[in-house]
Amino acid sequence: MIERIASAMVGAGTLWVLVLMLVLSVISLAIMLERAWLFWSIRDDIDGLMRDLAARLRAGDLEGARKRLEESRSAEAAVVIAGLVEAERGAAAAEEAMAGATSLQRLKLERRLAFLGTLGNNAPFIGLLGTVIGIVGAFQNLSKSNASVGTGSAFAPEAVMASIAEALVATAVGLIVAIPAVAAYNAFQRVVKSKLANTDALGHVLLADLKAKPMASKVIERKAPTSLRAVKTSEPEEGTN
Repeated sequence: MIERIASAMVGAGTLWVLVLMLVLSVISLAIMLERAWLFWSIRDDIDGLMRDLAARLRAGDLEGARKRLEESRSAEAAVVIAGLVEAERGAAAAEEAMAGATSLQRLKLERRLAFLGTLGNNAPFIGLLGTVIGIVGAFQNLSKSNASVGTGSAFAPEAVMASIAEALVATAVGLIVAIPAVAAYNAFQRVVKSKLANTDALGHVLLADLKAKPMASKVIERKAPTSLRAVKTSEPEEGTN
C-alpha cells in the first residue's frame, strides 16, 4: 500500500505543485495590486478634514459639513456622513449609524485579505509537499541505483540528483510565494487599522458637537428661572416708590 502511494506520488511528480504555486502567486499579485489601488484611491488629508468638519460644526453649518465630507472619497468621510444623516435625531442615533457604517467599511477594506493571509501561512506547506515528493523520488532512484550496482549494470546518478533538485526548487517556490503574501497582508492590515482609528477620531468630532448642544441648552434653561426671579422681586419695589 505504501509503495503504491509512493509510486503514485513520484509518478505525478512535482510539476503540478509548481504549476499550482504559479497560479496562486498570480492571484496573490492581482489582489495586492487591487488592494493597493483601492487604498491609494481613498486616501485623504484626514487632519485637514477634521479641522474643516470641526469648524463647520461649531458654526452650526451641518449642510456645509456634509458637503465637505462628500468631497472626500475616504472611508472615514463615508462613515461620518452616515452619522450626519441621523444628526437631527440626536447623538445616540448618529453614533449607531456610524457604528453600522464602520462595519461596512471594514468589510470593504478587508476584502480578499484573508486569501493573502491563508496563502502566506500555507504556501510553505505546499512547497514542502513538493519537497517530500522529490525526496521520495530520489530515494526510489537511489534504490534502483543500488540494485543496478548489485547486478553489475550501470545506473546514472543524474536521476537521483534531479529528484533532489526538484525537491529544493519546490521549497524555494513555496517561500517565494509566501513571503510577499505575508508582507502584503501585514501592510494592508496596518492600513486598515489606521483608517479605522481615523474614522473613530473623526466620528468623535461629530458626537462631541451633538452632545455639546443639549448641554448648552440645559445651561440656558437653568439660568433663565434665576433671571425671572430677579425681575419679579424688583417689580414690587418699583410699585412702592
